[in-house]
Amino acid sequence: MRAETESLAGEIRESLALLRRHLDWDNARRRLDELNAYAEDPNIWNDPDRAQELMKERQHLDTQIKTVQQFDQELEDAIELESLGEAEEDADSITEAQDALRDLKARVQKMEIESLLSGEADANDAYLEVNAGAGGTEAQDWAHMLRRMYVRWAESQGYKVEQIAETEGEEAGIKSATLRISGHNAYGWLKSESGVHRLVRISPFDSQARRHTSFASVWVYPVIDDRIEIEILDKDVRVDTFRSSGAGGQHVNTTDSAVRLTHIPTGIVVGCQSGRSQHQNRAQAWDMLRARLYERELKRREEEAQATADQKSDIGWGNQLRSYVLQPYQMVKDVRTGVERTDSKKVLDGDITEFLEAALAQKVAPGQDDENAEAGA
Repeated sequence: MRAETESLAGEIRESLALLRRHLDWDNARRRLDELNAYAEDPNIWNDPDRAQELMKERQHLDTQIKTVQQFDQELEDAIELESLGEAEEDADSITEAQDALRDLKARVQKMEIESLLSGEADANDAYLEVNAGAGGTEAQDWAHMLRRMYVRWAESQGYKVEQIAETEGEEAGIKSATLRISGHNAYGWLKSESGVHRLVRISPFDSQARRHTSFASVWVYPVIDDRIEIEILDKDVRVDTFRSSGAGGQHVNTTDSAVRLTHIPTGIVVGCQSGRSQHQNRAQAWDMLRARLYERELKRREEEAQATADQKSDIGWGNQLRSYVLQPYQMVKDVRTGVERTDSKKVLDGDITEFLEAALAQKVAPGQDDENAEAGA
C-alpha cells in the first residue's frame, strides 16, 4: 500500500473510531434492536404520539448505524482497489482509489461533527433573532446583511425560512428581525451563532468614504413542541399590540394586529407580526416566549452561565463572537475557534458551514477554545 493511501486509511479509521464513541455504538445497536421489537408490536399504535416518537428514534438510529457500516465497506473497497491497481500496474485504479478515500474522509468527518448534535433540543427547529447595535444606519444595514447571510445558509441546507417579525431601520436596513428556521438539527447547527458580530468596512453612507465599525447581535433558541411543559403565569407577562409595519400603500395593516410579549421576571421580549390576525400573532408569540424560557433553562442546566451573561452584554467592543473585515483587507475571523477566511463576500452570501463545524468540533478537543480566544483577543 502506498504511503498516501496508508495515511488516508489511518485517518479514516481513527475518525470512524471517534464516531463510534460519539454514537455510543454498542448501546445504539442494542437500542435499535429494542425499537425493532417495539415496531413489530401492533399495540404500540394504541398511543400514536408515543409510537411516532419511537419510530422517529428508530429511523434515526438505523440511518446512523447503516451509514457507519457503509463507510467501513467503502474503506475496505478502496484499499482493495488500490492493491489490485498496484498488482496490475494500473495507475487509473490507484488514482480512483485515492480519490475515493479523500471523498470518504470528508464524509466521515462531516458525520463525526453531526454526531455531536445530540443535545436535548439540537434536532429542533430554531428561532434566530438579529438586533442592530448602536450606530444608527450603519448598524441597521449590518443587521440586514447578517439576516441575509443566515437566510442564504439555511436555504443552501434545504431548511425552510419564515420571517416572524421585523422592525425596519429609519433610512436603511433593519433594527431587528426574527426568523424561524425549520429542518432537522437546525438549532443544533445554529446555536453557536448567538453572540455579537462585528463589521469593518468603508461606509456606503459616509460621503467622505471613511472606515466604520458596526455591531449587531444574534440570538438563537430552539422551537419546542407541546410535550415540553413550560409554566408561564399570566401575571408575569405584559401583552402589547401595535400596528404591523407593511410594505406601504395597500399592504399596510389598518389594525393593531402585531403582538409583543414581555416576560417581566426575566425581561425577555418577543414579538410577532407575520400572521394575518392578532390571534395568530399572539399564538406565535406565546410559542416563542415558551421557547426562550426553555432555552434559558437549558443553559442553566448545562451550566453555561458565563455564555448567557455574554449574550446579555453590550453590543460593542470586546464582546464580539466573529469579525467581518471588508476594508482595508478581506478577513472573517471567529474569535472562539480561530477559523479565518479571506473570501468575505462568499461568507456573507451564506457560506458559514466551516464556522459552524469548528464551533461543534471544539467539543472533540476541549480547552482549545480558550487558546483561540486568547489568540483572537
